Amino acid sequence: MPSSSSHPRPDELARVTSQAAELLEVVWGRASTAPVSASQIRVLFILEHNDGINLRMLADALGSTPPSTSRLCDRLQAVGFLERKPSASSRRELRLQLSRRGRSFLAKLRDRRESALESVLAQMPTAKRSALLEGLEAFCGAAAAQIHEGDTPGVQSA
Repeated sequence: MPSSSSHPRPDELARVTSQAAELLEVVWGRASTAPVSASQIRVLFILEHNDGINLRMLADALGSTPPSTSRLCDRLQAVGFLERKPSASSRRELRLQLSRRGRSFLAKLRDRRESALESVLAQMPTAKRSALLEGLEAFCGAAAAQIHEGDTPGVQSA
């Protein structure tokens, strides 16, 4: 999809980036995320960066309700990816943590996803891969800055 000019407009880039994200989901889907759903994977990513948060903070990071978030956590705990531990500051509060099995699952998931992406990227000319890398690094920096502006202090979302 060549650009109509050397200075693409943000709306043109947004359209192409959206299309790329949809294709990325297909490529990642082929890497299989079983036995967990996309929502559960998001929980795992949030917990990976916010070890020991409570259910309310996790629900806020997901933009969900505590009951729905609790059900997600129940399923993750049932497959051994999440642990609930008592809080040192409150008997009524539980801290959520990835288990060793959950961390291992994320590492293997990332490996499968990266392998799936490598096969696509290998088909691109070297100069285009370099341009993509430069653009994605800039995109990641801008997106992270915008996302973390509105984050709850101490909670990083996936």
